[in-house]
Amino acid sequence: MGNEFYDPGEQRAAKVNQLFAAVARRYDFINDLQSFGLHRAWKNRLVRMAEVKSGATALDVCCGTGDIALRLARAGATVTGLDFSAPMLDVARARGGEANPKFIQGDALQLPFADGTFEVVTVGYGLRNLSSWEAGVTEMLRVTRPGGRLLVLEFGKPDNAAWRAIYFAYLRLAVPFLGLLCCGNASAYAYILESLKHYPAQNGVASTMRELGMKNVRVVNLLGGMMSINCGEKPAD
Repeated sequence: MGNEFYDPGEQRAAKVNQLFAAVARRYDFINDLQSFGLHRAWKNRLVRMAEVKSGATALDVCCGTGDIALRLARAGATVTGLDFSAPMLDVARARGGEANPKFIQGDALQLPFADGTFEVVTVGYGLRNLSSWEAGVTEMLRVTRPGGRLLVLEFGKPDNAAWRAIYFAYLRLAVPFLGLLCCGNASAYAYILESLKHYPAQNGVASTMRELGMKNVRVVNLLGGMMSINCGEKPAD
């Protein structure tokens, strides 16, 4: 049986929007619980890999409640955070309280920016939710400045079969229970495993980055590949 929030077809965006509307107020709290607080260190690692220079322009796609956007701003970047979920953006704006980051509502598959606008483009736990993650990477690369960096933080798939089985069992059993306990909705967190089954994870993203002509593509596996960061550079003109 599938998950009520997962739809591989035309209703994908609407279903995901419903999901985040349901969990927005408790999203950060449950992230801390299900990752044992480690998501904070992973996001810090992402920002370090971005090598942000003071005054650099940065875009955080699928910014959610603003965790990565706020970190990029503290690193010295002028940041735009984009998400299609109004409830998640409400939380982000309440946390930010300043002009930087600037949070806007928009579609990750049709970014409202000119080619080559940003020196750094990031997405954290959002690529897997798009109706076409490949189109998402292509669009993010479009708005990345030549010589700039594109980084993806996302759930991964460990290469080790035993470790992957343990990980998937945790996502199947423990994470939905936390969702039920903390926001009264187990399906919203059972969605993680369902969506991950249909996502090629770190190796697939790296392959697509290379096919798009990106340079210095690398994968950083976290917790044996349970989480991962993909990083690549747009070739300079």
